[in-house]
Amino acid sequence: MEDVQSGAPQVAVSIDKVGVRHLRVPLWVRDRTNGRQQTVATVDMGVELPSAFKGTHMSRFVAALDTWNEEIDYYSIKSLLQDVKKRLEARKACVVIRFPYFIRKPAPASGITSTVAYQCCLTGELGEGKMEFLLELDVPVMTVCPCSKAISNEGAHSQRTMVHLAVRMSGFAWIEEFITIAESSGSSPVYSLLKREDEKYVTEDAFAHPCFVEDVVRNVAVQLQEHKHVTWFTIEVESMESIHNHNAFACIERTVR
Repeated sequence: MEDVQSGAPQVAVSIDKVGVRHLRVPLWVRDRTNGRQQTVATVDMGVELPSAFKGTHMSRFVAALDTWNEEIDYYSIKSLLQDVKKRLEARKACVVIRFPYFIRKPAPASGITSTVAYQCCLTGELGEGKMEFLLELDVPVMTVCPCSKAISNEGAHSQRTMVHLAVRMSGFAWIEEFITIAESSGSSPVYSLLKREDEKYVTEDAFAHPCFVEDVVRNVAVQLQEHKHVTWFTIEVESMESIHNHNAFACIERTVR
């Protein structure tokens, strides 16, 4: 049968990235507590297409992913990209894997455990040299406004704040490590299940540790700079303000070593 994709295009322009998006697959992720956990991932895959070819072979992306059943880590993603490059005869390939990561978290006073989901994203790009690997993570926390607390006779306003981390590393690190860094940087972590004694604890603990969005991003940055495997990071903290008709945000990007 005729291979139309391998023919010459009418417009001979190279394409930086072409492929498939929103593939839904079950995958395994390393879990510090249980060894590993199964999750459901949404996967995007693409390759660089030279100007001499009309199109890429979309089915080959699906075939590569379907035969890949490894745990998600640096080396397994590299093996997937090497397979994609070989199947599609490409010079450069990329994959983006988005998935929820689940942790059983005990409530701070009652000790009752419940599941909290954290949205993760792993991006791998492989050309003719070393693979570029990026971990992204969204961690919700609670913040209490220091200014509101200082000037109010009763209470202070608080809000949900999202910490978005993106890190490049020189070695393996658990996802839980970065969740802990983010949660320790706000006024309080958030939980899925809280009894009354837990709500009392969380409220009082948060009000004892008020922080601006600027405080949160600095707290995260200091800990990432001290992490032995982090070589580069960017942090964006966004506070969903409770008494203002806007959100507050702060960002830091650094090359560590």
